[in-house]
Amino acid sequence: MAEHTVLVCTGTGCSSSHAPQIYEAFEKAIDERGLAVTVKKTGCHGFCQRGPIVVVEPEDILYCEVTVDDVPDIVTMHLAQGTPVERLFYRETDDSEPIPHYHDIPFYGNQHRIILRNCGQIDPEDIDDYLEADGYRGLEKALGMTPDEVIEEIKASGLRGRGGAGFPTGRKWRFCRDANGEPKYMICNADEGDPGAFMDRSILEADPHSVIEGLAIAAYAIGARHGYIYVREEYPLAIHRFTIARDQARERGYLGDDILGSGFSFDIEIKKGAGAFVCGEETALMASIEGKRGMPRPRPPYPAQQGVHGKPTTINNVKTLATVPAIMARGAEWYASIGSERSTGTAVFALTGKTANSGLVEVPMGTPLRSIIYDIGGGVPYGKELKAVQTGGPSGGCIPAHLADLTFDYESLVQDVYVPANYVDLPIDYETLARVGSIMGSGGMVVMDDDTCMVDVAHFFLSFTQYESCGKCPTCRIGTKKMMDLLAKIKAGRGEMSDINLLEELAITVKNGSLCGLGQTAPNPVLTTLRYFREEYVAHIRDRRCPARVCKELIWYEIDPEACIGCGKCASNCSADAITGEAKQPHVIDASKCIKCGMCFKVCPTGAVKKQTNLPGGGA
Repeated sequence: MAEHTVLVCTGTGCSSSHAPQIYEAFEKAIDERGLAVTVKKTGCHGFCQRGPIVVVEPEDILYCEVTVDDVPDIVTMHLAQGTPVERLFYRETDDSEPIPHYHDIPFYGNQHRIILRNCGQIDPEDIDDYLEADGYRGLEKALGMTPDEVIEEIKASGLRGRGGAGFPTGRKWRFCRDANGEPKYMICNADEGDPGAFMDRSILEADPHSVIEGLAIAAYAIGARHGYIYVREEYPLAIHRFTIARDQARERGYLGDDILGSGFSFDIEIKKGAGAFVCGEETALMASIEGKRGMPRPRPPYPAQQGVHGKPTTINNVKTLATVPAIMARGAEWYASIGSERSTGTAVFALTGKTANSGLVEVPMGTPLRSIIYDIGGGVPYGKELKAVQTGGPSGGCIPAHLADLTFDYESLVQDVYVPANYVDLPIDYETLARVGSIMGSGGMVVMDDDTCMVDVAHFFLSFTQYESCGKCPTCRIGTKKMMDLLAKIKAGRGEMSDINLLEELAITVKNGSLCGLGQTAPNPVLTTLRYFREEYVAHIRDRRCPARVCKELIWYEIDPEACIGCGKCASNCSADAITGEAKQPHVIDASKCIKCGMCFKVCPTGAVKKQTNLPGGGA
């Protein structure tokens, strides 16, 4: 029997930093020493910023930022001699005390993992690992119930779709089960397209059997014999591991004909998408599965009535389906006790941006936003201040820091504007985010500090949705382009005060007049930045100034001759040859050549290079 188990993260993030080579190095070193140690590949542990991650059990020791060169020390000192390698322990800062144990690290210790319960803990390519973690117990229990009883269990749990809209999962299943028409289809939507979002990909890479089990339970409940997983081609590792898991499930009788002797038959087909963001919308996704161009269609009829091939269809997100086996195994009452009254269970976020700890985070619904950013994310680094948080990806909204610090009395709403009640944190759930103008979305969460320009942020997210628009709706196709043009004009300092009202009118028109969720939510970043950061728009227009010193057209660089020591670092790093000067003499920037890359500003050792925020002729 093995004395230790070494878990090596081989998710996409860690694999990009040579995790497969680290795994091979462990196998080789352990074999050479003849140690009783098992080495396992796992999927993503979630702490992506500190990868590659290696965990040694049973001691619960976590090593971060491991390299191939570190493997001999871990094998010799820890596995052979019992002395963990302290230099590879997690530290919050370079000067803080090391934290050796996985569950003592605040990033992990402050989470509540249900959807990510097996991620980083099992070998995703070994069904026996999944079975040892109570895998397929939920399916076995479901097959001992009637389909109606399964649906009622999911309804009692309060589970809502984790793909963005938050529609009650049990109700969705009920609609399809009661719909007329055969055959029925069950689909997993793994077309994760938000910039910075990697939750679904990581689950498929780390725990594919949970999604297969969830699909099988859902199919049994609605009466489907055939299912699809729609996953984008850009996820090769996720597709590879899901394919292996599907084949293993077939071999063990969890997929195919007469599953576990129940008389129920179900199998899954993998459909690869070309990466169109709009195919995350249900009707566009189904069109793509049918071999058509992925474009939304009007609803009704809804997918539960007429879906794939015109037959009743249910579509659930990866995270929703990964939750279902846990609910069936542990019961609806257990799940409903987690989270808030209207939003039960947990939510997974891809925490990115200006935060000390980025990665995958799972917390109960209703968790304060500030707790996610500071207790788990470690706060905003480099002494900067929290400015805003973008939730819901490009379709979400920007929540200002002062709302992150507050919760609100729902009865005190005046014209949809929050009136602060108690000075505690803003809870994260579907209703609260909607009330501040954002959405839960698929789980993207981007933290922004005071160096972020909110006009630039609105332009960035809108540029994504404008590019990804299928073009079917003139409102979306033309409206998003007009908004883009106005934002570009404002960023360049050429805006007029009337542009602000025009931008707002266009955003509302696109939101109300678009056919699908892409167009209906694309204006959210614009509307929320106008609502909470209007003064930044005014500064760009009236003062021709970017307060955050981000918009290139509104900044310029100069060298303070009193502070310049003539070291030449600015000139040697200038790709445009815009800086001249003799050694040990003050240097000068030729504004006509400067491309405003900011490299001189970054490399200057004395701070002599100044970034100016007022263009000549600007106000204030």
